[in-house]
Parts: sequence; C-alpha cells; structure tokens
Amino acid sequence: QVELVESGGDLVQAGGSLRLSCLVSKTIFADNAVGWFRQAPGKERELVAAITTDGGASVVPSVKERFTISRDNAKNTVSLQMNNLKVEDTAVYSCTAGTFWAVLEQAGDYWGRGTEVTVLA
Repeated sequence: QVELVESGGDLVQAGGSLRLSCLVSKTIFADNAVGWFRQAPGKERELVAAITTDGGASVVPSVKERFTISRDNAKNTVSLQMNNLKVEDTAVYSCTAGTFWAVLEQAGDYWGRGTEVTVLA
C-alpha cells in the first residue's frame, strides 16, 4: 500500500542540488493536489511548494528562485528539484495530498513519512 512515499533525501554540500520524489498511489494522485512541506529541527513545519492536478505550480517566495515542483502523471510522482542548496534548507521534507487549499493549509488528507535533507556548510 503506497499512498505517499518520499525519496531522494541525502547529505549534500552547500551549493549542491537534490531531487526529491513523492510517489503517490494512483487513485490519490489522479484527484488531488500535492504539496511539499519541510520541518527543520526546532522549527514549525512550513510549506515549500504545491502543484494542482492540472500542473499549476506554486513555490514559496523564499525558495522560488532555487526550487521547482513538477508532476509526472505517467509515474504518479511529484518531484521537488532543489538547486543551490543552503544550510538553512536542512529539514525533513514531507509530501501531502488533498484539495489544493487543504494542502496549502497543511490539512491534506494524506501524508508521507518524510525524507531527510542535510546541507553541510
């Protein structure tokens, strides 16, 4: 039972890149927006990016120039491409699925367990 499974987290040097993937169960993927959140140690979880069922993407201003969200309908996957990573990007990244507005409000119906990203200075 897949539901949402994240992958791609790793240890990386500042300035490097990572591509995170969120594999979503087919039935959930077809009808729901998907979003990426992150939670750094000692901080609250925050929205990073979200994408609608028809590919409309939103990325928060703080990472907009470095992060890109995309959706592969053939693979039931939503990816988060992260470039020029900074130490402050260190966090556990999780994906969630639901209506677009629920995703933005951290109220998605489905959540993955997260994948850890550590950026070294």
